[in-house]
Amino acid sequence: MSKSQSKLIVFYDGSCPVCVRDRRWYEKLAGRTGDSVEWLDITGRDEELRQQGVDPYKALRELHVKDDQGEIHREMDAYILLMSRVFLLKPLAWLISLPLIRPTLARLYHSWVGRRLGERA
Repeated sequence: MSKSQSKLIVFYDGSCPVCVRDRRWYEKLAGRTGDSVEWLDITGRDEELRQQGVDPYKALRELHVKDDQGEIHREMDAYILLMSRVFLLKPLAWLISLPLIRPTLARLYHSWVGRRLGERA
């Protein structure tokens, strides 16, 4: 881990098997870089989320990452921030930030989350 790399808090749904799998995948790819990431399972932590500045309802529906300045990054911004810290994921972070790809991925992601949570599209 680079000494200049700031700590991130990633709010993830620990009751979601895909979310847990993605966390493990990230940690494996990140190696020691992953030491600068703290994973916080949002399950049953509504009050703590509110204290951190995260809406519990939205936390279930899109990834949230808090940087060391206290700023909350949501949805694709959160993914881009998280991925850009890992050498192997930097190209993917760049790709999902492209103007045509980003909104398409956001729609697909929200559709998948809605199905996972049993919501109607």
